[in-house]
Amino acid sequence: MNSGFELALIGLAAMFALIFLHVPIGVAMLLIGVAGIATFIGFDRALSLVSAETYSAIGSESLAVIAIFLLMGSFATVAGLSTDLFRIANAFLGHRKGGLAAATVGGCAGFGAICGSSVATTATMARIAIPEMTRRSYDSGFAAGSVAAGGTLGILIPPSVIMVLYAVLTENSPLALFVAGLVPGLIAVVLYLIAIELTVRRNPGLAPEAERMPWHERWRVVRSGWRAIVVIIGVAVGIYGGIFTVLEAASVGAALTFIFALFSGNLSRKVFAECLKETAGNTCMIFVIIIGANVLGRFLAFTRAPDIIVNSIEAVGFAPWIILLILIVFYIILGSIFDTVAAMVITLPFTYPLVVGSLGMDPIWWGIVMVMVMEIGMITPPIGINVFVLHGVAKNIPLSRIYAGIVPYLAADFVRLALIVAMPVLAIGLPKLLGYM
Repeated sequence: MNSGFELALIGLAAMFALIFLHVPIGVAMLLIGVAGIATFIGFDRALSLVSAETYSAIGSESLAVIAIFLLMGSFATVAGLSTDLFRIANAFLGHRKGGLAAATVGGCAGFGAICGSSVATTATMARIAIPEMTRRSYDSGFAAGSVAAGGTLGILIPPSVIMVLYAVLTENSPLALFVAGLVPGLIAVVLYLIAIELTVRRNPGLAPEAERMPWHERWRVVRSGWRAIVVIIGVAVGIYGGIFTVLEAASVGAALTFIFALFSGNLSRKVFAECLKETAGNTCMIFVIIIGANVLGRFLAFTRAPDIIVNSIEAVGFAPWIILLILIVFYIILGSIFDTVAAMVITLPFTYPLVVGSLGMDPIWWGIVMVMVMEIGMITPPIGINVFVLHGVAKNIPLSRIYAGIVPYLAADFVRLALIVAMPVLAIGLPKLLGYM
């Protein structure tokens, strides 16, 4: 066996051992990367490489977008924009059987367009939607499932933090990924609404009907939720209309949500400091993971392990669809165990050259597929990070009930995944039409 490949296997085994010992993933990747590179070029030069990677990450304009989007999400939560979005969705959907679940999905999609994080979307919407559905006598598992599944839309509905990371790590356009995510995001919302409709038809006891809200009352709710609409439209029009760069659009969104949070009366000095602290903590965590992943990737490049794996798979002669199926299953399993950021950055050095280089697949399409399979992983047993986040907010709902409530949404997710894999034009057609690819 190639000695470099053996060294790569030893390094990866040591990295996972550190992770299981609760060493932060970014730190584990960084330690193994430095140690591995040192065996090739010496310890001093390996440390110099770490310094260069750190400088590159901190000075990256693309990565600065992540911090600003996270800050925008924090201010949006304080301003109560998630509540506004839920009320608007409820005004138009709440009267139907399962209408509050549908409103939850709609609210999650809207809030995902502001915060760009699945975990934040799940935690925020759980505090709003679960009590309301409980008050209306909704089944607890069905209610929890709608929040956990709806929360996954946070990384698919643009703007998305995970899409920015993918773009940076693979040197693709974040804007192209954002545009590519629009149609799959819309399909996700429609399929979730269909799943709700079919579920409550089969078991009407899960969700009672409510009174239909008069049209004048609906428009009053829309007017009262104008702040969320302004943020979503302002950021979307700015990005897709070519008025702003992605960084400028994030800055405009953060400024708007800050103003709304300030005038909401909820932004005290303490809360403002908490927003900054939360954003700084999450940003630092992501940056450490990125730096660690880049250093680990350099180590793996020295060992030529990614090339060896790609060449070995090519030599086996598997059909492209079989390789894709294996990768999809692999990412679903990985996404159910690891944080989405960690799952992506650890595996990209291996999977990206294989899918884009050997199989000749479009890198933007593969980015959307990766996001979708990691979405599925976020609500897949035995872990599923969204499920545990939701359980942390709604401790009275057993995990078994949450997993049971997720089943219809998982079915919808697999239908959507099959559609995007079978018809890549659903993801890459719009960015090509608009000239972003």
